[in-house]
Amino acid sequence: MKSKFILLLLVAINTVVFGQNTFKAIIQNEETKQPLSGVTVQLINTTISATSDINGQIILTNIPNGQQNIEFSFLEYEKKTETYQFPLTSSDPLIIYLKSSEHEHDHEDEIEEVQISSTRSNRSIKDIPTRIEFIAGEELEEKGNMKAGDIRMLLAESTGIQTQQTSATSANASIRIQGLDGRYTQILKDGFPLFSGAASGLGLLQTPPLDLKQVEVIKGSASTLYGGGAIAGLVNLISKTPTEERELRFHLNGVSNGAFDINGFYGQKFGKIGTTVFASHNRNWAYDPSNTGFTAIPKFERYVLNPKLFVYFNDNTKLNFGINTTVENRIGGDIQYIRGNGDAVHSYFEENKTQRYSTQLSFDHKIDDKNFINVKNSISYFNRIINVPNYTFDGTQTATFSEASYTHRQENTEWVTGINLWTDNFKEKQFSTFPLRNYNQTTFGAFAQNLWKVTDWLNLETGLRADYVIDYGAVFLPRISALFKITDKFSSRIGGGFGYKSPTIFTEESERIQYRNVLPVDRDVNKLERSYGGNIDFNYRTKLWDKFSFSINQLFFYTYLNNPLMLETQSNNAFQFVNSSGHIDTKGTETNIKLGYDDFKLLLGYTYTDTQLNKNGITSANPLTPKHRINSVLMYEVEDKWKIGLEAYYFSKQKLNDNAIGKQYWLYGFMAERIFGNFSIYINFENFLDSRQTRFDTIYTGTVTNPTFRDIYAPLDGFLINGGIKLSLE
Repeated sequence: MKSKFILLLLVAINTVVFGQNTFKAIIQNEETKQPLSGVTVQLINTTISATSDINGQIILTNIPNGQQNIEFSFLEYEKKTETYQFPLTSSDPLIIYLKSSEHEHDHEDEIEEVQISSTRSNRSIKDIPTRIEFIAGEELEEKGNMKAGDIRMLLAESTGIQTQQTSATSANASIRIQGLDGRYTQILKDGFPLFSGAASGLGLLQTPPLDLKQVEVIKGSASTLYGGGAIAGLVNLISKTPTEERELRFHLNGVSNGAFDINGFYGQKFGKIGTTVFASHNRNWAYDPSNTGFTAIPKFERYVLNPKLFVYFNDNTKLNFGINTTVENRIGGDIQYIRGNGDAVHSYFEENKTQRYSTQLSFDHKIDDKNFINVKNSISYFNRIINVPNYTFDGTQTATFSEASYTHRQENTEWVTGINLWTDNFKEKQFSTFPLRNYNQTTFGAFAQNLWKVTDWLNLETGLRADYVIDYGAVFLPRISALFKITDKFSSRIGGGFGYKSPTIFTEESERIQYRNVLPVDRDVNKLERSYGGNIDFNYRTKLWDKFSFSINQLFFYTYLNNPLMLETQSNNAFQFVNSSGHIDTKGTETNIKLGYDDFKLLLGYTYTDTQLNKNGITSANPLTPKHRINSVLMYEVEDKWKIGLEAYYFSKQKLNDNAIGKQYWLYGFMAERIFGNFSIYINFENFLDSRQTRFDTIYTGTVTNPTFRDIYAPLDGFLINGGIKLSLE
């Protein structure tokens, strides 16, 4: 009996002395309160350690009882050591704040703390070899003041990016990156391809910015993780996620052209459940500032509702599910017809009715500190009806995207592997004997990407994707990028990769003619468009003295696109997509300079783009590509009080599809916002010198009854004033 008692006593003592505990924490930036990923957390004098994930979370296990010291270290942040007595009194995660090693840091330092999701790495932007640009925070807010109803303004004012209007009357537009047509830019929502194929139509016009956390842009091929379509580049729209603190925001905006926007966003986390809800109503009256008789801005009314549910099962497992809904009616054309005064002469119109519905499901599970899995799925439905005199287009796209990926992370390396299935089905209604353009595309894909910190000054990212497109065969897409940290102020990125695009009828050329008389793509004749390209940039930043900061980024890019799909005229006034026997190559430079002094910030940008089409041995400039562009923005910001900005943009001459030369022009804008705590008011003078294509060029030939519209390369809406109020209830 005595021996049993002694044995039980020894077991009890051993349990007390060597008890095992778990330590949970969330690591955040002390000033911005943003989570920090990649922070090394070490239990001193042991081998127990962990690295924080993209949400800043860490878990240490097997910690002995008693007083223990834990060290937190991360890049340019001050090391921090905390002492804890185990077992802890609570199992809830602790909030740990790290302070930047520089007591004063400029806007560039804040940028480097931003976590990028498009490369699926938990590294901050300054450690990712792929060159990524992003729009977030104050810049996102400022662009929302200028265009509250859609994201065109967010993208159009960046170097190397051009918003190309494809319809004079409906105002539809696409995004061109580095001189390539809009179909070569892949637009994603939280990593889901919801704006591809038929769904790309009106996509830019139907995406308000209020529910966006940030916008990430990769220029050049980005096909390793996301497949076909990202030849010119990738735009990933990242939605907001709920936090412990409630976010309730309203944005009301009115414009002198008759537009009115009401946007609202709500987000909050309640323990294991979180939610975000975005809703908007956007409308505009028909507007013709130049008295051409045609609408520069169509009459439209749009409703958007995006609810999203987040479930946090435990510290390692979470799920989110969202629904995106957009319904819009839009009509442009002869202003008298739109206002109800049409007759036999004033009878031209272009009407667009769209319904856009999609789901987003994402499941994340953390196996341990080094291994993670993600499963995602989306189902999308897009219906668009186009009516013009004597012609109707009514097509419906249903698409699905499913993916499973596995991530393995270590201190100096990271692997992301996955498989996906992408289906795209399009059907249209028959209104005549013209052949239907129905198609059904299915793509199977597999990918692998490795991020390797070779040394303190070299990070290397390599990737390979293999896709099999039913009807078109297999595609292999290698990619490589390298980041050279030459000094703490000077760095360089170099990278390149391959891309491809599956043929469909949905391009800028066919959009201009509402797909009328466009013959279907023929899988026996047409083939994949394939590309390769690369870029190199040099980045330098410094503080010249206490309040003056300077940074410059110089980029050189090149893309070669073989056998581009082109719309050619056939007999009987029909059009057929044909893979050209030639190629398109685009090359150029982008220069971005940022100067900061106290509360002032000056941004200067220059883009040189030389895009050439080689067809049948003849080389010519690609239409609608200005060779020279200048961006300049001067901002004055007093924190929580004032934001004042002055902008100027220059566009050089450009070749048009009818072989004419478009005029050069400047755009100027001025914005001011006064902030009163959680409430602010603003006013914006857009294009206040009234640059309009109708002032120095024509927009159509033929008659008012039967017009043929020319390329739109300059604004049609002219000088506009908008203003509004923003309210934040937290």
